[in-house]
Amino acid sequence: MKRPWSVTIIGWVFVVTGVLGVGLHANEIRTQHPFQYDAAWALGVSVIAIVCGVYMLRRSDWARWLAVAWLAFHVGVSAFHSRRELTVHSVLLVVLAYFLFRPEARAYFRGGTTE
Repeated sequence: MKRPWSVTIIGWVFVVTGVLGVGLHANEIRTQHPFQYDAAWALGVSVIAIVCGVYMLRRSDWARWLAVAWLAFHVGVSAFHSRRELTVHSVLLVVLAYFLFRPEARAYFRGGTTE
């Protein structure tokens, strides 16, 4: 079965977001202070984004669930920041879930055909 465009776009957005995050947060880790936990956590979250994107493109069903959990985590963290950030992440979560759980996407991840 051919991969739906929505899954392709979401997968690549996750890969690019993760790569940009790794670039940004890897720069925050200094050799003088090697145990900066905030930077390490942020770097780990960025790596998870890359894993989600790559494995969604490779048709792994667990990757779409991890992507939703990844964005839900961001919604939770955003609750401690600005209302705007919380709103943006919440809307992104709804849009992501909508496209990743449509019949075409479900069929793609399960290896079947659309209903």
